[in-house]
Amino acid sequence: MKKTFREKVISFFTQIAKKNRLLCYPCLALMSVILGVYYIVRHFVTNTKRYASVAFVMIFFMNSCSFSFAVFAEKTGFIKAQETYSAVVGDSDITFAVEADEEEPVDMDDVDLAHDVEEDYAAEDAYTLDDILGDGGDYQVDDAPAGDIPEPVAEDYVFDSSDWRLVLINKQHPIPDDYSFNLGTIKDGMLCDERIISDLLAMMQAAKDDGINLMIRSPYRTDNRQETNFNKRIRLYMGQGYSYMDAYKLTSQVITVPGASEHQVGLALDIVCDTYDSLTEGFGDTMAGRWLAEHSCEYGFTLRYPEGKEYITSIEYEPWHFRYVGREAATIMRDEEICLEEFLDKYL
Repeated sequence: MKKTFREKVISFFTQIAKKNRLLCYPCLALMSVILGVYYIVRHFVTNTKRYASVAFVMIFFMNSCSFSFAVFAEKTGFIKAQETYSAVVGDSDITFAVEADEEEPVDMDDVDLAHDVEEDYAAEDAYTLDDILGDGGDYQVDDAPAGDIPEPVAEDYVFDSSDWRLVLINKQHPIPDDYSFNLGTIKDGMLCDERIISDLLAMMQAAKDDGINLMIRSPYRTDNRQETNFNKRIRLYMGQGYSYMDAYKLTSQVITVPGASEHQVGLALDIVCDTYDSLTEGFGDTMAGRWLAEHSCEYGFTLRYPEGKEYITSIEYEPWHFRYVGREAATIMRDEEICLEEFLDKYL
């Protein structure tokens, strides 16, 4: 009967060990190494088809991941895949392939994300304090608090993780399923969480007393409106030659992913002024932008996406975007120059 390779190896080293007992342990070690390598090679040889199939699936997935991203988004509840594809493709001739010249590929680092988002919200109204309190408004002058500056935050003040004002909503933390709120009307069809309106009016009154006429834009947005804005921006980038995956990535840096936007719970507002009503970075250099950065915390609002914190918030600097978090938290965030994510990590 013909010996197997294993039997031959064992027999060979056994004979050497019998002739010289000093070589017993070296032969045992060498025999173990040879047999170990033999069985490893044999395993891969006998399972070649299986590993080839796995490699093929992995390569296919990596090449097609741009198309599977919307499915991932649907599973996480961010956006409906069917609506994403229909909104992006529509009846246009846009394809998912990169249309840029192969010799001059599109460089993601060359994209200027400090774009004018005015075009995304051009149809939205903007109201000053006089508009809100004027004839036909839902509030009267007496409804606006005097807006006295509150006392400093007490050192022993304890923040509560269940506080609705401190709910974290971002790409990694979509709107909780059990989060509830009631909408109040600011003016006509402009809505926000009714619990922040009194502080909002107080802030606008204080700014007006300092000679600044603030204007409120784009507070509460419906889910459909957020998805429309998001998909519109994707189409814009794809029209410039980006793949769907790259367009999605760029869009998520300037418009929050649907289902993870603070606008969708009425806690965030875009605030400009009567002398500068564009949603651009230049607003931060205006008198109104500087006033808000300094004093908005006194009324419970914080600059949600400050400059230099993009690596944490994943959103570009937006000097017009303010989020209600309560006076205590907002004051700390201003004084320590931290964003909401950093505040929650430190104090909760």
